[in-house]
Amino acid sequence: MNICVFLSAADLDERYTRPAREFAELIGKGGHTLVWGGSESGLMKVVADGVQESGGRLVGVSVEFLRSKARANADEMVIAKDLAERKALLLARSDAVVIMVGGTGTLDEATEILELKKHGHHTKPVVLLNAAGFYDGLKQQFQRMEDEGFLPLPLTDLVFFAEDGAGAMAYLEESAGIQ
Repeated sequence: MNICVFLSAADLDERYTRPAREFAELIGKGGHTLVWGGSESGLMKVVADGVQESGGRLVGVSVEFLRSKARANADEMVIAKDLAERKALLLARSDAVVIMVGGTGTLDEATEILELKKHGHHTKPVVLLNAAGFYDGLKQQFQRMEDEGFLPLPLTDLVFFAEDGAGAMAYLEESAGIQ
């Protein structure tokens, strides 16, 4: 399975790096491929290292203005012309999407992926990995959107909130029919 992961390129503390590393190891040990922003810094590096060290493949999709920060030893590296093309390529190259902790860029990616799914432009499973309760507020906001009629489909059809990497991987494998 090609698993796209949207996440921060910032250096973060253990409450975020530990669950990211655990999920990365599950990707690698499961023989899956990480499709990610291609960066060699911060949490992106932590996840790429974990996947690679556990035997998984790395497919990076960087962007022209970040080319200098792209991981040199990825199995494949694509350079997009801009952020919009990068998001489209990341989605096109993946079978599933996991959203880890991040800033405004990650939030932008998450909302676009969910909006595309809401409108039927893809049916890929989407997981928000809620490390250290990072997405509790967003989960509450989505629940309010559902309760007040802003979502045309049930929240559970749109996104799965996982509290840890094992829960995220179990959901993805179940969605893909992997036993």
